[in-house]
Amino acid sequence: MGTSLEARFARYGKAIVAALGHADRAAPATWYLQGLMLPGGRKSVEPMAARVRSQEVRSAHQSMHHLVSTSEWSDEAVLATVAKQVLPALTRDGMEPCFWIIDDTGFPKKGTHSVGVARQYCG
Repeated sequence: MGTSLEARFARYGKAIVAALGHADRAAPATWYLQGLMLPGGRKSVEPMAARVRSQEVRSAHQSMHHLVSTSEWSDEAVLATVAKQVLPALTRDGMEPCFWIIDDTGFPKKGTHSVGVARQYCG
């Protein structure tokens, strides 16, 4: 694999999938990661399944939903894998680590009938 964005994302996904600890989780985890990265307003499982597996939405939705709702995997192992991949980018050239602040309020909610939909800060 090269250094293209797609190749880097594929390597990242492969490491995350390995941390999940079971081969049956590979496809739905890969689809889930792709769904999170692709454009689209809703990042819940069903719309993501439709974006990544448009020819087999029902089965992809079921597999992805099972992955995030009932599969047993270690969040500590996944977070450690993410840290292992991200930390070198934050500590290049032997420098002290830098810190990234991620502001999750940057996307306003849409609609008026969902829980929590109200005027809110949108940085």
